Amino acid sequence: MTRVVVVDDQTLVRHGIRGLLDLAGIDVVGEAGDGAAALEVIAGAEPDVVLLDLRMPRHDGIWVLKRLREAESRVPVLVLTTFNDDELVLEALRAGARGYLLKDVTLEQLTRAVHTLADGGTLVAPSITDRLLRAVQEGPPPAAEGPVRIEDLTGREVEVLRLVAEGYSNREIAGVLHLAEGTVKNHVSAILLKLGARDRTNAVLRALHEGVLP
Repeated sequence: MTRVVVVDDQTLVRHGIRGLLDLAGIDVVGEAGDGAAALEVIAGAEPDVVLLDLRMPRHDGIWVLKRLREAESRVPVLVLTTFNDDELVLEALRAGARGYLLKDVTLEQLTRAVHTLADGGTLVAPSITDRLLRAVQEGPPPAAEGPVRIEDLTGREVEVLRLVAEGYSNREIAGVLHLAEGTVKNHVSAILLKLGARDRTNAVLRALHEGVLP
């Protein structure tokens, strides 16, 4: 069973999300109402995915993302918020979020997103994808210094990167490309190294900005 921690400053929202995920067979193993408490709960519960609100008292969701990144935590974080703001989306993704959904999603969409992140994939709400891509293309590079050229990646790595950009997990990519899952993991590691990216989402953002992906 997939294990989830829910971080939101509104108790009713947390309880509502817990109830819905219980119906979907997803185990909520912890809750937190602010950023500081979130770090303690995440460290203790060791979840497969964190559902994180952005606007919270004391320390907000961006603060949590940055602290997790500094601690080199590998737990994937799905931002679940009411804020449909381009700058906030980009800030969250650059801080390490692997997904971004608005709270008006259906239970099916939420559970699919949780499973996608748990399987190593990324997911951004379709309603903000077009705006996000335009912002990335017009903004500064989101990751390491130095140019990224299409020649830096092999043909197979570009194929894998395109599927990563579409939200596919390593397992799903392996199925599409008829590869072993371990081989896909190796390709993803090589992509991150060549793009100077800290994670899959950052690699996609950088590749889009540099024109490696159309």
